[in-house]
Amino acid sequence: MSFFTILILSTLAATVYTSGNYGDIKKVPTTGASCATAKQDKLKDCGVEASKKLAQNDLRRINKYKSIILSVAKQKKIDPSIIAGIMSRESRGGSILKNGWGDHYNGFGLMQVDKRYHTPKGTWDSETHIAQAVDIFISTYNQIEKKFPGRSKEIILKGAIAGYNTGAGNVRDINDVDRRTTGKDYGNDTAARAQFFKSNGY
Repeated sequence: MSFFTILILSTLAATVYTSGNYGDIKKVPTTGASCATAKQDKLKDCGVEASKKLAQNDLRRINKYKSIILSVAKQKKIDPSIIAGIMSRESRGGSILKNGWGDHYNGFGLMQVDKRYHTPKGTWDSETHIAQAVDIFISTYNQIEKKFPGRSKEIILKGAIAGYNTGAGNVRDINDVDRRTTGKDYGNDTAARAQFFKSNGY
């Protein structure tokens, strides 16, 4: 197989993986991470630049799961960068978990499926786990879309990211999606991290 054939196939694969039904992550307006979130990595910057640095610090860990992220993204027709962004925010690519658990043993796996509301599936770092988490995200997106009809997919996308953290019912103002999220920046920070991953192979 020639180099050019491989290049064409790789390009086609990337097109398939990045074609999603939930808006263009690059067009999502975001203010990025709060200063409190930025302090996790002792960053002096806040906002979008802090989110990018947090994601950069997680990139090597997230890359370990790239093949299964892309697989789930293709199956679920979702942009893989959204999965990577949530994984970075929720578990720092798994680095903060203990035996696959976080949040006082309530959150399971790389994407922190909450056992209080869902029955976790698969092992903590498996494709099964990621697929379950993405299904939860898609359900949240659909709820937010019904709740705020007529808004752009990108605005709904940020609301859905916030809702993944706090529940769709707690996203009460689509113009202020983070009012009830962890750190009051989850939707904005995670969207900015996803934008970083979008620019780095996802």
